[in-house]
Amino acid sequence: MGQALLTSFNPPILQITMPEDSIKNLFPPSALEGIVSPDINRGSPPSARHVWQVSDLLAKVQDRLDLDFDILWVEGEISNLRQPSSGHCYFTLKDDQSQIKAVLFKFQAARLPFDLEDGQYVICFGRLNIYTGRGDLQLVVEIVEPKGEGALQLAFEQLKARLAKEGLFSSEHKLPLPLLPQRVFVVTSPTGAAIHDFIRNARERYPGAGIVLCPASVQGEGASGEIIDALRIARHIAEKGDVILLTRGGGSLEDLWAFNDETLAREIFNCTVPVVSAVGHEVDFTISDFVADHRAATPTAAAQLLFPRREELMDKVAILTRRMVLSSRNRLKVNQQAVQLLRHQLKDPGRRLVEQRLRQDDLNARLLRVMQEKIGFWLQGYLNLRERLVVHEPGKQLDLAKAESCSLSRRLVQAGSVSIERRRHCLATLSGKLNAVSPLAVLARGYSLVYRISGGKLVRRAGQVTKGDSLLIRPEKGAILCEVLSTGKDQDKVLSQTD
Repeated sequence: MGQALLTSFNPPILQITMPEDSIKNLFPPSALEGIVSPDINRGSPPSARHVWQVSDLLAKVQDRLDLDFDILWVEGEISNLRQPSSGHCYFTLKDDQSQIKAVLFKFQAARLPFDLEDGQYVICFGRLNIYTGRGDLQLVVEIVEPKGEGALQLAFEQLKARLAKEGLFSSEHKLPLPLLPQRVFVVTSPTGAAIHDFIRNARERYPGAGIVLCPASVQGEGASGEIIDALRIARHIAEKGDVILLTRGGGSLEDLWAFNDETLAREIFNCTVPVVSAVGHEVDFTISDFVADHRAATPTAAAQLLFPRREELMDKVAILTRRMVLSSRNRLKVNQQAVQLLRHQLKDPGRRLVEQRLRQDDLNARLLRVMQEKIGFWLQGYLNLRERLVVHEPGKQLDLAKAESCSLSRRLVQAGSVSIERRRHCLATLSGKLNAVSPLAVLARGYSLVYRISGGKLVRRAGQVTKGDSLLIRPEKGAILCEVLSTGKDQDKVLSQTD
């Protein structure tokens, strides 16, 4: 489809640089009619100005872009490439002087045969657009082609590098071919020359070759899907000792593109049956050649790789037969010599039996002697333990413990009596001291405590009461309630008045 567009429409390539003439063409004087310079109209009344809304201005610019730049080709270097979850590709096209934003929508991006990368120099086909949300000028891209290198070749190199990095080409994952395949499942076109060349060469080399054709398209749209289906069927049917062959004749890179499919490559890598790829001529290489367990340059070379000639097999069988006979004879001769040597080494069983009996008697005597020594040693140890037990007889130890316990009991009773007497004496001493300072002892000697009824305070001096106050007198026992008749500083005078 890209080639058809190239042949049907080939407008001139527009560089990113926007010279002054292009700007004048983009905004001719007619497009600026009604837009008055603020400096010129600064003194004019507001009614003479034509004020644009931002959206109207951007719409007017978009109309001029659609009129003067309908569709165009732009070349430049990709930078700031990003692809969010929406699947659209946003990037910047730039040259050594200018840059412009560009967008490649998801549907067009999925149709690209190669991946976009920063630093690629490409030619983009699209149209200019004003994004009104931000007022940005951007290029809406529909077709992207690498400049200086074919798109298919670039896609081939990118896929090859990515799969090699993942290890799909590693030799450690390659399966070996059987010496003589039971069946070969050939995935190819039933009408192509490849299947006929393979069958003819296979029959010439090995007439009993088992060949199963798995028909599939090897060129055009949908060919990779048919090859994958045929490969899966062959893998399901194949048994141990079978091989799968992918083959077709030569052609251009576009003709062989079905064998550069990433899904096919991963299917070959995961196949548990050995896969041979024989696609194109000797100079042609596809992704399936690198992923397959073995590669053949042509279908004829694949037949030579898989099937040895009958004469070669017969010669090899004859050589192996001679080697087997010679090896058997040598082995038999070595075994005969070994038997003769063992025959000379084998002694008379009677003599061997006598020797064993004598050795048995010697061992019995040694065993009896050792047992007697062991019994004597154990008996002496028993006597020593018995003497030690008599010395440390439990009855004696118990009598000593009882005597010591009685002595301790007597000492304990005596110590208790002495302690009680000491504490009793101490208590009497402390009680005498306490009685000496006790207020009750003072009251017993004739003293009393006088309290005022009102307030309950202790009367210490005569000046604290007045005539008529009620007093409470506390002698040693009981209480006296009285009333003050008179007060005076001279105690004798008061006493005389009382008399």
